[in-house]
Amino acid sequence: MLIFSMKIAITGKGGVGKTTLSAILSHLYAKEGKKVVAVDADPDANLAQAFGLSQSEISQLKAISELTELIEERTGAKPGSMGGVFRLNPKVDDIPEEYGKKINGITLLVMGKTKEAATGCYCPENVFLRRLLRHLVVERDEVVIVDMEAGIEHLSRGTAEAVDAFVVVVEPGQRSLQTAITIKEMAQGLGVKKVYVVANKIRGEEDLSYIEKHLEGMDLLGRINFRPEIMEADMKGIAPFVKSSEAVKDVLEIKTRLEESLKYVQA
Repeated sequence: MLIFSMKIAITGKGGVGKTTLSAILSHLYAKEGKKVVAVDADPDANLAQAFGLSQSEISQLKAISELTELIEERTGAKPGSMGGVFRLNPKVDDIPEEYGKKINGITLLVMGKTKEAATGCYCPENVFLRRLLRHLVVERDEVVIVDMEAGIEHLSRGTAEAVDAFVVVVEPGQRSLQTAITIKEMAQGLGVKKVYVVANKIRGEEDLSYIEKHLEGMDLLGRINFRPEIMEADMKGIAPFVKSSEAVKDVLEIKTRLEESLKYVQA
């Protein structure tokens, strides 16, 4: 059996729809029979909602950063402590199977918050999360889709270089596009050669033209048109993959273009 491996990091300004894209892409790959790990690496975690999990199911999810006893056991230091001596390469290969939530062929992992994540500190929980992310991206032969916050500070150079595609979701607006430009610069600083853009919440050709005008060297993979049913799905806690067949078609086109582009790059 052929092994299909694809590592995609999805980021963008808060509220642009990166979580919706992450969830729908995960479902599309799982529907093809691929093994998928969906990683919620945004401290304001809501990928579980985009998969349509109930509030009771979400409340039972355990964020990896909250596994204090396990982190202490694996790193040799208590979470919350700063400095000192502890293991920088803890065992993490069993985490997806032990602590991931299985959803229709998808394994959902919620990374959770760390107090000092933004500073890049060497506190045990931050090191543990970075090691887990590197394991998922570099060492596993699966489809790994990482829903990230608006930035990539928590990625190491080696992990970033191993990601097949950085996808920045944007919407028509200056702040969204400026965030995309900043992310592109950060990604290139970590050795990433190509950064892709997905245009979301597009109401017409004028919106798309505005985004295309301000891409600054990033490749536009495609568009997701504004869909009222996506907003309705969010309010009702229904997966967009189930609620909006038109949005799924948009994302399927984006997925196809991404795979075609990566084949070209790899050639």
